[in-house]
Amino acid sequence: MDINWLQDFVCLGRVLNFTRAAEERHITQPAFSRRIKSLENWMGVPLVKRSTYPVQLTKAGQQFLPIARDTVASLTDARQAIRAEERGKTAFQRIAVLHTISVNYLAPRIAALERESPDLRVRIYSDNLRTCCQLLTEGACDLLLYYRHRDVSPTLDETLFARKDIGTERLLPVAAAREIERRGWNLSAPGSEAIPYLSYDPDSFLGTVVDQTIGMRKPPLELRYMDALAEAIKRRALAGSGVAWLPEFSVQDDIARGALAPAGGAEWETTLTLSLFCSLDRLDKTGRRLWEAL
Repeated sequence: MDINWLQDFVCLGRVLNFTRAAEERHITQPAFSRRIKSLENWMGVPLVKRSTYPVQLTKAGQQFLPIARDTVASLTDARQAIRAEERGKTAFQRIAVLHTISVNYLAPRIAALERESPDLRVRIYSDNLRTCCQLLTEGACDLLLYYRHRDVSPTLDETLFARKDIGTERLLPVAAAREIERRGWNLSAPGSEAIPYLSYDPDSFLGTVVDQTIGMRKPPLELRYMDALAEAIKRRALAGSGVAWLPEFSVQDDIARGALAPAGGAEWETTLTLSLFCSLDRLDKTGRRLWEAL
C-alpha cells in the first residue's frame, strides 16, 4: 500500500475526472491511472466505473472513499503530532488560504494572535482555490480560509466540514487615480476610448466572480493582461496599465493615499464572503483556540 494511492483516490472521488485529478496531483494521467489501478488490485475489487462520463465510483468505491479520506487525514495528523512531540514544541497549526487573503488579511491577523499567544506556531499553505480545498479534504491542513460568492458553486464539499463566515469584502473595479483623471476611465460613464482591462485567469475563482459581475453587460473593456494572482494584477493597476477588479482589503491603503481610485459605481462591485472551514474533531486545543479567535 502506498499513501499516494489513497490520496489519488480521494482526489478522484472529489472531482470524478481522471484528467483533472491527475493535474491536481501533479502527475501524468497514465501514471495516475496506474496508481488507481494498483489500489484496486490491492483492494481486490473495482473502485471506479470507467465506462461512464463523468467517472463514477462503484458501490465498493463509495464505501471505501470515506475510509480512504479518514486514513489520509489520520496519518497526516499522527505524523504532525509525533514530529511536534519529538521537537518538544507545540504542533504547527496548518492553514490553507488563497494568496490574496494570506497577504492582505491573514498575515496581520496572525501577527496579532502571536502577540496574545507567544507559543502559537502557524504554517501557511498559500495557493489557488482548488489546491487549498484539496489540502483540507486530504487532511494536509487543519483550517481552510477562502472566499465564497453567491454566483459561484463551491469547489469543496462544504457539508463535510464545520464552517463559519468571518467577514465580507467588496470586490471593486479600480485603476491608477492619475490615469482615471487623465484618461477618464469610468465604467459607469464610459468615454469614447476603450479601457484597458487587467483580467484574472478565467478558470480562477476571482475570474469567475468578475465574469458573473459583468454579466450580460458589455463595458468598453479591452483585455490587455491576464494573471491568476491578484497581487500581480494590483501591481499592473498601480503602474497605470488598466482597470482591474480587486478585493477591498488589498487596495484600501492605496485608495486612501490616492494611488488607486474606483473606476466605476456600486453597480460594478460585488461582495465576497470570507469563510473558514475545518474538521473540528481533528483540531487540538491550540487549533480550537485559533478557530475561535479567527
